Amino acid sequence: MKKIAVIGAGTMGNGIAHVFAQNGFEVNLIDTQSAALDKAVLTIGKNLDRQITKGLIHLEDKQKTLAQISCFTSLKEGVQDRELVIEAATENSKIKLAIFTEIDQYTNAHCIIASNTSSISITQLAEATQKPGNVIGMHFMNPVPVMKLVEIINGKATNTAVTETIVSLTTQIGKIPCVVKDAPGFIANRILMPMINEAILALEEGISDAATIDQIMKLGMAHPMGPLQLADYIGLDVCKNILEIMEDGFQNSKYKPAALLSKMVGEGKLGIKTGAGFYSYP
Repeated sequence: MKKIAVIGAGTMGNGIAHVFAQNGFEVNLIDTQSAALDKAVLTIGKNLDRQITKGLIHLEDKQKTLAQISCFTSLKEGVQDRELVIEAATENSKIKLAIFTEIDQYTNAHCIIASNTSSISITQLAEATQKPGNVIGMHFMNPVPVMKLVEIINGKATNTAVTETIVSLTTQIGKIPCVVKDAPGFIANRILMPMINEAILALEEGISDAATIDQIMKLGMAHPMGPLQLADYIGLDVCKNILEIMEDGFQNSKYKPAALLSKMVGEGKLGIKTGAGFYSYP
């Protein structure tokens, strides 16, 4: 397998494209907005420059990596000859289902279709295709070029051979695959999001301030980043969306987003990407 397509040129999409291209794969990066594609290529270039500065790669490696990436605004043109398509669009089930239906129309019967979703059912996404056995989850962690984990999620119909192929492929790109079954939030977010939500509830109740809550988790639990700072990094809107998916999927109110989280999202305070969340960012 050498021909990959990545749909979505945002933070996760450009990171996934970066990693595959750096490991010698031919990558088609697809987005409806040409400006997003231009920004993605610039971001990949900057991240490669950081790797050069750290002595991890050489200048010629950067040039080779960028040469492996082709940009498309047409999904049909971008996926038609690919062996693996990874969807990395926004975390919205309606958008993802529409994309999966379109991918299915323009790919051959052997193409594996993966989603980088962090919470949406792989089984549900597979039902939008005519080849549900070829559908699987590949949940990369942010920032993709740095983080080693890829959560591999099997839908109910995912073929064993497809899982084995994706596990092997994940290892080829220098990542560590962890295979889980399909359930709301899978494993990573099923554990992480309630912790973040609980930290927000503690802040909301005035038990302590944000910096102290984060400091306790860093010093007491050896977390490299506190839950409120991490929420800012992920995006408060994303955290709220994942919690709502889990609350609906499990039909359990313990996953209900904290009122403070909903309030901040309503006010447009989404974390680093808007310059304001639990902390302020210049």
